[in-house]
Amino acid sequence: MSYPPQGQQQPYQQPQQQQGGYAPAPAHQQQAPVARAAGLNMKRRNPAAAWLGLPMITFGIYGMVWFFKVHKELSEYDRRIDDSSTNALLSVLFGAVTLYIWPLVVWCKLGGRIAQAQKAAGLPASCSGGIGFLLGILGFGVLYYQLQLNKVIDRYGDTPPGQQVSLVA
Repeated sequence: MSYPPQGQQQPYQQPQQQQGGYAPAPAHQQQAPVARAAGLNMKRRNPAAAWLGLPMITFGIYGMVWFFKVHKELSEYDRRIDDSSTNALLSVLFGAVTLYIWPLVVWCKLGGRIAQAQKAAGLPASCSGGIGFLLGILGFGVLYYQLQLNKVIDRYGDTPPGQQVSLVA
């Protein structure tokens, strides 16, 4: 089959009917998302425990563990999200060297990574690094980010952590 020369149109052709009498639905009406890639599902955490309970019990150490694990799980969930887990941990440990500017930048970028994961799950990107930054100043940043992460995890139902899931965007 050759393509018509530019500027010329092909004659209109009637759509052909299937033997059952029904034509297939047009592509714009089909609602099922098509899997484009695969990644590993993340662990669902209790937002209140990650925000207040465990950091208080462990004198703040769980906050660093949470920050590292969230970055690691995001990169395993979608390989297009860069693995910045070591960078995140170092920013927390040595943030004073940069007058705590480096940890703030990494904190704000986490919101963008979570939004990217929401898009990959086929959800609207509702996570914002700016809101995460403002809520982080007020002490509610971990709560906000964990609630946004749980939206991605809930998208896959009862799929256990570490199990392969399909990404749609």
